[in-house]
Formats: sequence, structure tokens, C-alpha cells
Amino acid sequence: MVFDYVAAAKRAGIGPEELDQLVALTRAEFPRDEMMVELHVLRTLQAVERRDVSLSDVLRPRAAA
Repeated sequence: MVFDYVAAAKRAGIGPEELDQLVALTRAEFPRDEMMVELHVLRTLQAVERRDVSLSDVLRPRAAA
């Protein structure tokens, strides 16, 4: 693991199931670039920890554009 998003999830009070959902969502966006997955997961968790966004908002399904 290049970016330690597991520690960031713990700091933000995010459990393993929610973290797995976030990783899966991000991996769908970057299927061939694990470093981008890790970076985006970490940045999202940091935003949740700062309360810039809620995890439920991040995980909420988006309507097709």
C-alpha cells in the first residue's frame, strides 16, 4: 500500500465495511491504476475527517447523467 488509507479511515471513525464500499467505488473509477485508487480513497477520507463531506454523501448512488 502506497497511501495508508486504512489509518485515515480509523482516524475518521470509518469501519471496514464502509471503507470497502469506498474502495470498490473508487476502483470502479480507476480500474487499472491502484495508486490512483489509494490516493483518491485517502483524499476522500481526509475530507470526511475534516467534515468537508459526509461519507454517506460520497457513497450515495448518483443518477446517470
